[in-house]
Amino acid sequence: MSRLVDKSAQQMRLSQAVWQVLATQGLERLTIRAVAATAGCTTGLVMHRFPNRRALLMHARQLLHERTRARAESLEANSATPQMALRAVLRQGLALNKETTAESTVWLGFLAAAVGDEELTALHHANNHAWRRRVTRLVSAASPGWPDHHTTTVALALVALVEGTAALASSDPAGYPPATQEAMLDTALTALGLTWSSGQRE
Repeated sequence: MSRLVDKSAQQMRLSQAVWQVLATQGLERLTIRAVAATAGCTTGLVMHRFPNRRALLMHARQLLHERTRARAESLEANSATPQMALRAVLRQGLALNKETTAESTVWLGFLAAAVGDEELTALHHANNHAWRRRVTRLVSAASPGWPDHHTTTVALALVALVEGTAALASSDPAGYPPATQEAMLDTALTALGLTWSSGQRE
């Protein structure tokens, strides 16, 4: 049992190191050596888990998907109305704090690395399509009378707004402070008629 615990702890430490390097040092410095230094272990130990840089990138992208999926599911489950669920899930995709800003940075780093790489691009598409399906379902629940094509278009527009805003904010936090990001989201939702009670904002 202790070996299993040690192995699990070791994998968690390496995962955290991969995430930390990509989020704080950027794509160019995501190397086996940098991960080993951050994790406080040997490069051999890192290579046993991640044999190359692509494996590091794929792991970081999957971590991003799992983190945001779990958070979105929790927010959706704890929202009182479909409109509140839609806003809460979209809001968590913005770069509003240290955690979500790091996630946006990781997303951008992976996207840059995926250019010209079919395997990385396929992983990005799979995870991004899951996010789009969630938002589309939430838009449909918030406005059940809309035709399917309109629901899909609105969902894609909201996804583009959130991801674009997060990307801009992660690189220019002074230009896109949290209050401005939320105002942008709320303006879009209000214009689309996807409103919620004023007393129910996070």
